[in-house]
Amino acid sequence: MYDYIIVGGGSAGSVLANRLSAKSATKVLLCEAGQDTPPGNEPPEIRDSYSGTAYFDPRFHWTDLKVHTQVVSHNNPQKDRPPLRKYEQARVLGGGSSINGQMANRGAPTDYNEWQARGAEGWGWDNVLPFFKKVERDLDFDGPWHGKDGRIPVRRIPVEHWTKHAKAVGEACKLAGFKFLPDQNGEFVDGYFPVTHSNASEQRVSAAMGYLDATTRQRANLTISTETQVKSLLFDGTRCTGVVAMVKGQETEFRAREVILSSGAIHSPAHLLRAGIGPVGQLRDLGIPVLSGLEGVGQRLMDHPSIALSSFIRRGARMNEHTRRHIQAGLRYSSDMPGVPKGDMFVAIISKSAWHAVGEQIASLLTFINKTYSETGQVKLASRDWRVEPTVEFNLLSDKRDLDRLMSGFRKMAALQLSAPMKAVTDNPFPAAYSDRVRKIGVVNAKNRFLTSIVATLMDGPAALRRFMIDRFVVEGFTFEQVMTDDEALEAFVRKAAIGVWHASCSCRMGRPDDPMAVVDTQGRVKGVQGLRVIDASIFPVVPCANTNFPTLMTAEKISDAILAG
Repeated sequence: MYDYIIVGGGSAGSVLANRLSAKSATKVLLCEAGQDTPPGNEPPEIRDSYSGTAYFDPRFHWTDLKVHTQVVSHNNPQKDRPPLRKYEQARVLGGGSSINGQMANRGAPTDYNEWQARGAEGWGWDNVLPFFKKVERDLDFDGPWHGKDGRIPVRRIPVEHWTKHAKAVGEACKLAGFKFLPDQNGEFVDGYFPVTHSNASEQRVSAAMGYLDATTRQRANLTISTETQVKSLLFDGTRCTGVVAMVKGQETEFRAREVILSSGAIHSPAHLLRAGIGPVGQLRDLGIPVLSGLEGVGQRLMDHPSIALSSFIRRGARMNEHTRRHIQAGLRYSSDMPGVPKGDMFVAIISKSAWHAVGEQIASLLTFINKTYSETGQVKLASRDWRVEPTVEFNLLSDKRDLDRLMSGFRKMAALQLSAPMKAVTDNPFPAAYSDRVRKIGVVNAKNRFLTSIVATLMDGPAALRRFMIDRFVVEGFTFEQVMTDDEALEAFVRKAAIGVWHASCSCRMGRPDDPMAVVDTQGRVKGVQGLRVIDASIFPVVPCANTNFPTLMTAEKISDAILAG
């Protein structure tokens, strides 16, 4: 019998396990479906400052999870149905923080004021900033914006250590009128900057490394059970009393005073739906008895839509000896679309596109919509069987403002790409797509290592051969000249190539008691039942202008503080 069972050992779960077990009388069980990352013995792919290796390693994924990124027509689902894409959702202790790009940003103050306006009382910017500061140990900056004592170190790659490619993008940004910001997490204004990342001494520090360290694991009241997949929630009436889990293949029941779902914006709503908590029509269609009719469960799923402009990096401008961080710089800018807040666009400046030899030759300007308005995505059960992944539809670009800003963003990046500083270090720009072919060649194995080494050797040869190799093996159906001279081709490219940036969120939103689409209250408690909370990115009222890892850590810190105070 436990006080708390936490379902999911990702970013939120790691924080909750640490904070709730700080009271020695409180018994906590943390269940994680994936493998452990033992202190001092973490897999080297996870510890690596370069995130591309862990990201493509199937050992750390829900390998059967596939999603629709574009709008699905439910009136005629076979017509123009968008393809299913693999969605790299982490299945390992530390969750996304163990495989992600280690980007450590918070979003705009206006994001959290919007959270409050949407019904998350007490979640305005002034309320959440102390918990962002509590998360971090900033190795570069002090002052009112920064934390110095948190469990996750953050730092920046100094400009003098940037690749020549990143420096050239910086020069292009300067020529375009953008100012240099030494601190991305200072005042939220437009400019280019060294990206802040959760990393120390050239090694990743995941939520598991920071919050589930050796000292924390010695607590007698904390049990960490990895390779433990929860198949169902247990209820006595409308009170959640525990879980049924498969522990290394053996079915086991665990009981608790309270269960906390921290399984992310795809799997947390799936747990609720299987328990009979969700839209009544969906549950009845699957023959699931309705425990609590909550129309918002699985609805309004969000991510940040993105597209990429890539190019060949000339020798001498590629990765250098100073760091393995491939995203060293970023750009925040305003689209100036009427009614849209400032800083609504973000560009990750990527000096290496994959772990293999060809990836080392390809740079990307990855543009994503920080402030997206497409919030019609959904998570639904495909089956009552807990082993079957849910149906996931992100419905990116369902709001035309997002489509228009990606198109204008591509043109803006093209202007940077065609500037003199960029032409000096890159060649052969092309509109890039994260296609199935790119995914397959990205899997870490000997075959891909051999094939990419051959292609890379040829690409470093004569210019005509390089152009042929890029057109043959890299470009996915659209040329740079096409999309720059034909608006219809540009729109077609954006619609085909736009994907999310693995920031799934908002599918179990918190809000007011009288909001029919709110799933939880401001402390993560699920409406209509007792003894059950959701605490992860799924409860965001709207996705903030940020990579979602640090907002998730902040959310877990804030609610755990409220639980301990209550």
